[in-house]
Amino acid sequence: TGPRVNQFEEKICDYIGCKYGVAVNSGTAALHCATFAINIQEDDEVIVPAISFVASANCVLYQKGKPVFCDVNPNTLNIDVTKIEVLITKKTKAIIMVDMCGQPCEYDEIRAICDKYKLILIQDAAHSLGGQYKNKKVGSYADITCLSFHPVKNITTCEGGMMITNNELYYNRAKSCRSHGITRDFKEREKTNSHYYDMIDLGYNYRIPDVLCALGISQMNKLDKFISKRNEIAEKYNNFFKDYKDLIEPLENYNYNAYHIYVIKLNSKFNRDIIFKKLKESNIGVNVHYMPIYLHSYYQKLGYKKGLCPEAEKVYQHIITLPIYPLLKNEEIEYVFDTFNKIFNEYKIVGN
Repeated sequence: TGPRVNQFEEKICDYIGCKYGVAVNSGTAALHCATFAINIQEDDEVIVPAISFVASANCVLYQKGKPVFCDVNPNTLNIDVTKIEVLITKKTKAIIMVDMCGQPCEYDEIRAICDKYKLILIQDAAHSLGGQYKNKKVGSYADITCLSFHPVKNITTCEGGMMITNNELYYNRAKSCRSHGITRDFKEREKTNSHYYDMIDLGYNYRIPDVLCALGISQMNKLDKFISKRNEIAEKYNNFFKDYKDLIEPLENYNYNAYHIYVIKLNSKFNRDIIFKKLKESNIGVNVHYMPIYLHSYYQKLGYKKGLCPEAEKVYQHIITLPIYPLLKNEEIEYVFDTFNKIFNEYKIVGN
Protein backbone atom coordinates (compact mmCIF):
# COMPACT_ATOMS: atom_id res chain seq x y z
CA THR A 1 0.00 0.00 0.00
CA GLY A 2 2.39 2.65 -1.29
CA PRO A 3 2.03 6.17 -2.73
CA ARG A 4 0.27 5.06 -5.91
CA VAL A 5 -2.71 3.90 -3.87
CA ASN A 6 -3.41 7.41 -2.60
CA GLN A 7 -2.73 8.86 -6.04
CA PHE A 8 -5.22 6.47 -7.61
CA GLU A 9 -7.86 7.31 -5.00
CA GLU A 10 -7.32 11.02 -5.69
CA LYS A 11 -7.48 10.44 -9.45
CA ILE A 12 -10.85 8.71 -9.16
CA CYS A 13 -12.26 11.29 -6.73
CA ASP A 14 -11.11 14.21 -8.89
CA TYR A 15 -12.72 12.67 -11.96
CA ILE A 16 -16.01 12.00 -10.20
CA GLY A 17 -16.14 15.02 -7.91
CA CYS A 18 -16.10 13.16 -4.61
CA LYS A 19 -14.17 13.72 -1.36
CA TYR A 20 -12.98 10.30 -0.25
CA GLY A 21 -11.88 7.08 -1.89
CA VAL A 22 -10.76 3.79 -0.35
CA ALA A 23 -8.99 1.55 -2.86
CA VAL A 24 -9.27 -2.17 -2.13
CA ASN A 25 -8.37 -5.47 -3.77
CA SER A 26 -11.75 -6.21 -5.41
CA GLY A 27 -15.17 -4.79 -6.15
CA THR A 28 -16.57 -7.28 -3.66
CA ALA A 29 -14.26 -5.88 -0.98
CA ALA A 30 -15.54 -2.38 -1.83
CA LEU A 31 -19.13 -3.55 -1.30
CA HIS A 32 -18.21 -5.19 2.00
CA CYS A 33 -16.45 -2.00 3.11
CA ALA A 34 -19.70 -0.15 2.35
CA THR A 35 -21.91 -2.41 4.49
CA PHE A 36 -19.21 -2.36 7.17
CA ALA A 37 -19.01 1.44 7.00
CA ILE A 38 -22.75 1.89 7.62
CA ASN A 39 -22.58 -0.73 10.40
CA ILE A 40 -24.99 -3.31 9.05
CA GLN A 41 -25.64 -5.76 11.87
CA GLU A 42 -27.55 -8.96 12.50
CA ASP A 43 -31.22 -8.68 11.48
CA ASP A 44 -30.69 -5.37 9.64
CA GLU A 45 -32.41 -5.50 6.26
CA VAL A 46 -30.98 -4.12 3.04
CA ILE A 47 -33.05 -3.94 -0.15
CA VAL A 48 -31.15 -5.19 -3.21
CA PRO A 49 -32.21 -5.88 -6.82
CA ALA A 50 -32.95 -9.48 -7.75
CA ILE A 51 -30.71 -9.40 -10.83
CA SER A 52 -27.04 -8.65 -10.26
CA PHE A 53 -23.81 -10.45 -9.52
CA VAL A 54 -24.02 -12.28 -6.19
CA ALA A 55 -21.59 -9.86 -4.48
CA SER A 56 -24.30 -7.18 -4.46
CA ALA A 57 -26.21 -9.24 -1.88
CA ASN A 58 -23.36 -11.22 -0.32
CA CYS A 59 -21.96 -7.99 1.14
CA VAL A 60 -25.06 -7.82 3.35
CA LEU A 61 -24.61 -11.42 4.50
CA TYR A 62 -20.97 -10.75 5.40
CA GLN A 63 -22.30 -8.38 8.08
CA LYS A 64 -24.99 -10.89 9.17
CA GLY A 65 -27.68 -8.68 7.69
CA LYS A 66 -30.60 -9.83 5.53
CA PRO A 67 -30.82 -9.07 1.80
CA VAL A 68 -34.41 -8.26 0.79
CA PHE A 69 -34.78 -8.81 -2.94
CA CYS A 70 -36.70 -6.32 -5.05
CA ASP A 71 -37.95 -7.11 -8.54
CA VAL A 72 -36.44 -5.37 -11.55
CA ASN A 73 -37.74 -3.28 -14.40
CA PRO A 74 -37.61 -5.75 -17.33
CA ASN A 75 -36.83 -2.92 -19.75
CA THR A 76 -33.65 -1.83 -17.94
CA LEU A 77 -32.80 -4.72 -15.53
CA ASN A 78 -32.35 -2.05 -12.83
CA ILE A 79 -34.29 -2.14 -9.56
CA ASP A 80 -37.98 -1.34 -10.07
CA VAL A 81 -38.51 1.83 -8.04
CA THR A 82 -42.26 1.24 -7.92
CA LYS A 83 -41.73 -1.96 -5.92
CA ILE A 84 -39.32 -0.70 -3.26
CA GLU A 85 -41.57 0.91 -0.67
CA VAL A 86 -43.68 -2.18 -0.03
CA LEU A 87 -40.49 -3.98 1.07
CA ILE A 88 -39.48 -1.41 3.68
CA THR A 89 -39.89 -2.40 7.35
CA LYS A 90 -38.63 -1.08 10.67
CA LYS A 91 -35.53 -3.23 10.14
CA THR A 92 -34.63 -1.70 6.77
CA LYS A 93 -31.39 0.24 6.95
CA ALA A 94 -30.26 0.75 3.38
CA ILE A 95 -30.93 0.26 -0.32
CA ILE A 96 -28.30 -1.03 -2.74
CA MET A 97 -29.03 0.06 -6.29
CA VAL A 98 -27.09 -1.66 -9.06
CA ASP A 99 -26.41 0.08 -12.38
CA MET A 100 -26.94 -3.01 -14.52
CA CYS A 101 -25.05 -3.09 -17.81
CA GLY A 102 -23.75 0.44 -17.13
CA GLN A 103 -27.17 2.13 -17.13
CA PRO A 104 -27.50 4.44 -14.09
CA CYS A 105 -30.50 3.72 -11.86
CA GLU A 106 -33.36 6.19 -11.35
CA TYR A 107 -31.53 8.04 -8.63
CA ASP A 108 -33.98 10.87 -7.94
CA GLU A 109 -36.86 8.50 -7.24
CA ILE A 110 -34.73 6.19 -5.08
CA ARG A 111 -33.20 9.14 -3.22
CA ALA A 112 -36.69 10.41 -2.40
CA ILE A 113 -37.58 7.00 -0.92
CA CYS A 114 -34.37 6.95 1.12
CA ASP A 115 -35.04 10.44 2.46
CA LYS A 116 -38.64 9.56 3.31
CA TYR A 117 -37.65 6.51 5.35
CA LYS A 118 -34.20 7.73 6.50
CA LEU A 119 -32.33 4.99 4.64
CA ILE A 120 -28.73 4.95 3.40
CA LEU A 121 -28.22 4.62 -0.35
CA ILE A 122 -25.37 2.50 -1.70
CA GLN A 123 -24.70 2.53 -5.42
CA ASP A 124 -23.12 -0.59 -6.89
CA ALA A 125 -21.44 1.04 -9.87
CA ALA A 126 -19.28 -1.94 -10.85
CA HIS A 127 -20.70 -1.58 -14.38
CA SER A 128 -21.14 2.18 -14.66
CA LEU A 129 -17.92 4.11 -13.99
CA GLY A 130 -17.74 6.74 -16.73
CA GLY A 131 -21.51 6.92 -17.09
CA GLN A 132 -23.73 9.84 -16.11
CA TYR A 133 -27.15 10.37 -14.55
CA LYS A 134 -28.71 13.66 -15.69
CA ASN A 135 -25.23 15.04 -16.42
CA LYS A 136 -23.95 14.01 -12.97
CA LYS A 137 -21.07 11.57 -13.05
CA VAL A 138 -21.69 8.17 -11.54
CA GLY A 139 -20.22 8.18 -8.05
CA SER A 140 -21.03 11.79 -7.24
CA TYR A 141 -24.54 11.42 -5.82
CA ALA A 142 -25.20 8.31 -3.67
CA ASP A 143 -24.19 8.13 0.01
CA ILE A 144 -21.63 5.49 -0.94
CA THR A 145 -20.59 4.25 -4.37
CA CYS A 146 -18.67 1.03 -5.04
CA LEU A 147 -16.50 0.48 -8.11
CA SER A 148 -14.86 -2.59 -9.60
CA PHE A 149 -11.61 -2.78 -11.55
CA HIS A 150 -11.90 -6.45 -12.51
CA PRO A 151 -10.18 -7.28 -15.85
CA VAL A 152 -13.39 -6.93 -17.90
CA LYS A 153 -14.62 -3.69 -16.30
CA ASN A 154 -14.51 -0.20 -17.81
CA ILE A 155 -10.99 0.30 -16.42
CA THR A 156 -8.88 -2.37 -14.76
CA THR A 157 -6.20 -2.78 -12.12
CA CYS A 158 -6.06 -6.52 -13.02
CA GLU A 159 -8.22 -6.97 -9.92
CA GLY A 160 -9.40 -4.29 -7.52
CA GLY A 161 -12.16 -1.95 -6.42
CA MET A 162 -12.90 1.27 -4.58
CA MET A 163 -15.47 2.63 -2.16
CA ILE A 164 -16.09 6.36 -2.60
CA THR A 165 -18.12 8.72 -0.44
CA ASN A 166 -18.48 12.30 0.79
CA ASN A 167 -19.15 11.07 4.34
CA GLU A 168 -16.05 11.22 6.53
CA LEU A 169 -17.39 8.68 9.04
CA TYR A 170 -18.04 6.11 6.31
CA TYR A 171 -14.60 6.84 4.86
CA ASN A 172 -12.82 6.22 8.15
CA ARG A 173 -14.75 3.04 8.85
CA ALA A 174 -13.99 1.74 5.35
CA LYS A 175 -10.28 2.38 5.88
CA SER A 176 -10.51 0.42 9.13
CA CYS A 177 -12.27 -2.43 7.34
CA ARG A 178 -9.55 -2.46 4.66
CA SER A 179 -6.68 -2.89 7.09
CA HIS A 180 -7.52 -5.30 9.91
CA GLY A 181 -9.50 -2.73 11.94
CA ILE A 182 -6.23 -1.10 13.00
CA THR A 183 -6.26 2.62 13.79
CA ARG A 184 -2.70 3.56 12.81
CA ASP A 185 -0.83 2.09 9.89
CA PHE A 186 2.94 1.76 9.46
CA LYS A 187 3.37 5.08 7.65
CA GLU A 188 1.53 6.99 10.39
CA ARG A 189 3.65 5.34 13.11
CA GLU A 190 6.84 6.24 11.25
CA LYS A 191 5.89 9.92 11.23
CA THR A 192 5.64 10.01 15.03
CA ASN A 193 8.42 7.51 15.79
CA SER A 194 5.86 5.42 17.63
CA HIS A 195 5.35 1.68 17.72
CA TYR A 196 1.81 1.90 19.12
CA TYR A 197 -1.27 0.81 17.20
CA ASP A 198 -4.66 -0.51 18.20
CA MET A 199 -7.20 -2.83 16.63
CA ILE A 200 -10.66 -1.36 17.27
CA ASP A 201 -12.74 -3.35 14.75
CA LEU A 202 -12.71 -6.84 13.31
CA GLY A 203 -11.36 -5.71 9.97
CA TYR A 204 -9.93 -7.54 6.98
CA ASN A 205 -6.93 -7.43 4.69
CA TYR A 206 -8.51 -5.78 1.66
CA ARG A 207 -5.42 -3.76 0.74
CA ILE A 208 -4.49 -3.34 -2.91
CA PRO A 209 -0.87 -3.42 -4.16
CA ASP A 210 0.79 -0.19 -5.29
CA VAL A 211 1.68 -1.58 -8.72
CA LEU A 212 -1.97 -2.30 -9.51
CA CYS A 213 -2.91 1.27 -8.65
CA ALA A 214 -0.18 2.50 -11.00
CA LEU A 215 -2.01 0.63 -13.75
CA GLY A 216 -5.30 2.14 -12.57
CA ILE A 217 -3.89 5.67 -12.82
CA SER A 218 -2.84 4.99 -16.41
CA GLN A 219 -6.25 3.48 -17.20
CA MET A 220 -8.10 6.52 -15.83
CA ASN A 221 -6.43 8.66 -18.50
CA LYS A 222 -8.26 6.54 -21.09
CA LEU A 223 -11.64 6.08 -19.37
CA ASP A 224 -13.65 8.65 -21.36
CA LYS A 225 -12.24 7.28 -24.61
CA PHE A 226 -13.14 3.74 -23.55
CA ILE A 227 -16.74 4.73 -22.70
CA SER A 228 -17.14 6.67 -25.93
CA LYS A 229 -16.02 3.62 -27.91
CA ARG A 230 -18.42 1.37 -25.99
CA ASN A 231 -21.27 3.74 -26.89
CA GLU A 232 -20.25 3.68 -30.56
CA ILE A 233 -20.43 -0.12 -30.59
CA ALA A 234 -23.73 -0.11 -28.72
CA GLU A 235 -25.21 2.25 -31.31
CA LYS A 236 -24.24 -0.18 -34.07
CA TYR A 237 -25.98 -2.98 -32.20
CA ASN A 238 -29.03 -0.76 -31.65
CA ASN A 239 -29.28 0.08 -35.34
CA PHE A 240 -29.01 -3.55 -36.35
CA PHE A 241 -31.66 -4.78 -33.93
CA LYS A 242 -34.10 -2.04 -34.98
CA ASP A 243 -34.88 -4.19 -38.00
CA TYR A 244 -35.92 -6.99 -35.67
CA LYS A 245 -37.54 -4.88 -32.93
CA ASP A 246 -40.51 -7.25 -32.58
CA LEU A 247 -38.20 -10.20 -32.08
CA ILE A 248 -35.13 -8.97 -30.25
CA GLU A 249 -34.65 -5.74 -28.34
CA PRO A 250 -31.82 -4.00 -26.53
CA LEU A 251 -32.61 -2.65 -23.09
CA GLU A 252 -33.99 0.88 -22.79
CA ASN A 253 -31.43 3.61 -22.19
CA TYR A 254 -32.24 6.95 -20.54
CA ASN A 255 -28.86 8.33 -19.46
CA TYR A 256 -25.24 8.26 -20.59
CA ASN A 257 -24.70 4.52 -20.35
CA ALA A 258 -21.21 3.20 -19.64
CA TYR A 259 -22.12 -0.01 -21.54
CA HIS A 260 -20.04 -2.38 -19.48
CA ILE A 261 -22.13 -5.09 -21.11
CA TYR A 262 -24.69 -5.10 -23.92
CA VAL A 263 -27.80 -7.15 -23.24
CA ILE A 264 -30.66 -8.03 -25.58
CA LYS A 265 -34.00 -9.63 -24.75
CA LEU A 266 -35.29 -12.37 -27.01
CA ASN A 267 -38.91 -12.69 -27.99
CA SER A 268 -40.63 -15.56 -26.18
CA LYS A 269 -40.86 -17.55 -29.45
CA PHE A 270 -37.09 -18.05 -29.23
CA ASN A 271 -35.45 -20.64 -27.02
CA ARG A 272 -32.70 -18.58 -25.38
CA ASP A 273 -30.48 -21.55 -24.62
CA ILE A 274 -30.58 -22.75 -28.24
CA ILE A 275 -29.68 -19.27 -29.51
CA PHE A 276 -26.95 -19.06 -26.89
CA LYS A 277 -25.51 -22.38 -28.00
CA LYS A 278 -25.61 -21.39 -31.69
CA LEU A 279 -23.74 -18.16 -30.96
CA LYS A 280 -21.17 -20.01 -28.86
CA GLU A 281 -20.68 -22.58 -31.61
CA SER A 282 -19.97 -19.66 -33.95
CA ASN A 283 -17.16 -18.54 -31.61
CA ILE A 284 -19.03 -15.48 -30.35
CA GLY A 285 -18.34 -14.85 -26.68
CA VAL A 286 -21.87 -14.49 -25.37
CA ASN A 287 -22.93 -14.76 -21.75
CA VAL A 288 -26.00 -14.32 -19.53
CA HIS A 289 -26.08 -11.56 -16.88
CA TYR A 290 -27.53 -12.68 -14.47
CA MET A 291 -29.60 -15.38 -12.88
CA PRO A 292 -31.64 -13.87 -10.02
CA ILE A 293 -29.38 -14.00 -6.98
CA TYR A 294 -31.86 -15.78 -4.72
CA LEU A 295 -32.13 -18.72 -7.15
CA HIS A 296 -28.55 -19.75 -6.38
CA SER A 297 -28.28 -22.84 -4.23
CA TYR A 298 -26.77 -21.02 -1.25
CA TYR A 299 -29.65 -18.56 -1.10
CA GLN A 300 -32.17 -21.35 -1.54
CA LYS A 301 -30.69 -22.95 1.58
CA LEU A 302 -31.25 -19.67 3.39
CA GLY A 303 -34.96 -19.97 2.67
CA TYR A 304 -35.45 -17.75 -0.39
CA LYS A 305 -38.03 -19.25 -2.76
CA LYS A 306 -38.57 -19.29 -6.49
CA GLY A 307 -41.35 -16.90 -7.47
CA LEU A 308 -40.10 -14.12 -5.20
CA CYS A 309 -39.47 -11.67 -8.08
CA PRO A 310 -41.53 -12.74 -11.13
CA GLU A 311 -40.23 -10.15 -13.60
CA ALA A 312 -36.61 -10.99 -12.78
CA GLU A 313 -37.25 -14.70 -13.26
CA LYS A 314 -39.09 -14.11 -16.53
CA VAL A 315 -36.54 -11.77 -18.07
CA TYR A 316 -33.69 -14.07 -17.03
CA GLN A 317 -35.07 -16.70 -19.42
CA HIS A 318 -34.76 -14.34 -22.40
CA ILE A 319 -31.54 -12.32 -22.03
CA ILE A 320 -28.20 -12.74 -23.75
CA THR A 321 -25.08 -10.60 -23.35
CA LEU A 322 -23.18 -9.78 -26.54
CA PRO A 323 -19.50 -8.84 -26.85
CA ILE A 324 -18.75 -5.15 -26.25
CA TYR A 325 -15.30 -3.77 -25.45
CA PRO A 326 -13.21 -0.91 -26.87
CA LEU A 327 -10.96 -3.13 -29.03
CA LEU A 328 -13.88 -4.92 -30.72
CA LYS A 329 -13.28 -4.61 -34.46
CA ASN A 330 -15.85 -3.61 -37.08
CA GLU A 331 -15.42 -6.92 -38.89
CA GLU A 332 -16.12 -8.76 -35.63
CA ILE A 333 -19.30 -6.74 -35.12
CA GLU A 334 -20.35 -7.54 -38.69
CA TYR A 335 -19.69 -11.21 -37.97
CA VAL A 336 -22.08 -11.00 -35.02
CA PHE A 337 -24.73 -9.47 -37.30
CA ASP A 338 -24.18 -12.10 -40.02
CA THR A 339 -24.51 -14.87 -37.44
CA PHE A 340 -27.75 -13.45 -36.13
CA ASN A 341 -29.10 -13.20 -39.67
CA LYS A 342 -28.34 -16.88 -40.23
CA ILE A 343 -30.14 -17.76 -37.00
CA PHE A 344 -33.13 -15.64 -38.02
CA ASN A 345 -33.23 -17.42 -41.38
CA GLU A 346 -33.21 -20.77 -39.62
CA TYR A 347 -36.26 -19.58 -37.71
CA LYS A 348 -37.70 -18.33 -41.04
CA ILE A 349 -37.75 -14.76 -39.71
CA VAL A 350 -37.19 -11.80 -42.00
CA GLY A 351 -36.34 -8.28 -40.80
CA ASN A 352 -38.93 -5.52 -41.03
